[in-house]
Amino acid sequence: MDPRKERTIAALLRAADEVFRERPVDDVTVEEIAERANVAVGSLYNHFGSKAGLHAAVVERALQADREYMDRAYVPGRTPIEQLYAAADEYLAFYLANPDYFRMLAFPREPGGYAAGHELAERLARSVAEQNARLVRALREGVEAGDLRDIDAEEAATVLWAAWNGVISLGWRPDALRRDEKQLRRLLTVATEIAAKGLLVR
Repeated sequence: MDPRKERTIAALLRAADEVFRERPVDDVTVEEIAERANVAVGSLYNHFGSKAGLHAAVVERALQADREYMDRAYVPGRTPIEQLYAAADEYLAFYLANPDYFRMLAFPREPGGYAAGHELAERLARSVAEQNARLVRALREGVEAGDLRDIDAEEAATVLWAAWNGVISLGWRPDALRRDEKQLRRLLTVATEIAAKGLLVR
């Protein structure tokens, strides 16, 4: 790709990253994004087709970052229980490195009134479900190996994912309940231990 085009695309993505974390997509204008990126409005349409297309590109960046972190958790040679702990660790690492991306995926905004927003919300839900499917597989392998109780792996994975989201969200509270990195890491370990020990064959 032409270096000038690369710079323009990078500038638009940076500007969109900033503005979409500040306000809902419906409240943002293409003119505002272009001005912040210091490029012409036409460049946004040329490279992304629309504001919705640019927003989709930002979400895809978030999804890719999440995949890269979670890939480190589900590696060959780890037991299902080890994968549970590793997934919690990598999920926290993803949040610490990309807090705005984490919020975008874990607590998405309302899609707004435009069709593209609803399509993106559905795609986001599918992508998150694909990541959770890896946790489901780990749990099922644990059941098949006789290490975990015969539980509904999909329900257990959903509970774990929701619990991790809840713990991590303490990191951006504005009050005395806010937790720092060390405390979040400890709380995630406790949450995973509670779940893991509850799933173990007695």
